Amino acid sequence: MTMTTEAVATEPQAPSIYDAIGGRASVKAAVDGLYLRLFADPELSRYFPAGISDRHRAYVVTLIGEALGGPERYRGPDLAAAHRHLRISNAHFDKTAAHLDAVLDGLGVPRELTDQIIGIVATLRPHIVAA
Repeated sequence: MTMTTEAVATEPQAPSIYDAIGGRASVKAAVDGLYLRLFADPELSRYFPAGISDRHRAYVVTLIGEALGGPERYRGPDLAAAHRHLRISNAHFDKTAAHLDAVLDGLGVPRELTDQIIGIVATLRPHIVAA
């Protein structure tokens, strides 16, 4: 039996959002910037009376990294259980998303990617907002 090899044409795959924004270093910069803004926000800072631990920050970087298509795999606490007692409202979630939008803009992330990132983060709402 003779086998022939045919070139299989494949379309180039678009990079993940994670790769498009610069990978883990960029996700970490965005998370760090977000926390700076949250700590400075009089309404949202009350959720962080003692700041946040390095472990918490690492969980958030990993969670966002995975959500954006990176190689990270979140293995932290259940999001709903971890946030239930905080009584986070939809308005607080929206305000946090607005801070993230501003951070991404400040980091030079293109508007199209920022909109996609905010959309992805919005899928976390049911796990973060108290019903």
